[in-house]
Amino acid sequence: MSEKIAVVPGSFDPITNGHLDIIKRAADVFDVIYVAVLNNSSKKPLFSIEERMSLISEVTKDFPNIRIESSSGLLIEYARAKNAKAIVRGLRAISDFEYEMQITSMNKFLDDSIETFFIMTKNQYSFLSSSIVKEVAQYGGTVTGLVPEIVENALLEKFKK
Repeated sequence: MSEKIAVVPGSFDPITNGHLDIIKRAADVFDVIYVAVLNNSSKKPLFSIEERMSLISEVTKDFPNIRIESSSGLLIEYARAKNAKAIVRGLRAISDFEYEMQITSMNKFLDDSIETFFIMTKNQYSFLSSSIVKEVAQYGGTVTGLVPEIVENALLEKFKK
């Protein structure tokens, strides 16, 4: 029987407890999870790809079925190259759904053999995004409980400069 492989894509700039929740829950369902750190050319990242990968590796180190990689091409091409049968996306609110539906429909058009699975975020993370975390941290607010401690420390270090 072949392994059930899934891709959890995102820019993860930085990874939040909401992202981590989705990744961990997906890791309970699939045999192998590739966390694909995407280089979104329309965004100006705070953390480099390498820094993001390092932070994700650190906070997922207790999960032997999680692999951290980066990708800058089409997500569907990456998923195909990994022999993934699924893409896992997190949904926070209804406002996410329309955008995610467009992406999913395009991915289905490009490769009908790869399914997209949506995992609803836990209620305590429904408002959480990397953007809001960066903004709060930039202005000296606390992000304790919103991101893993190592990420909080990395944010403090970035904004000290």
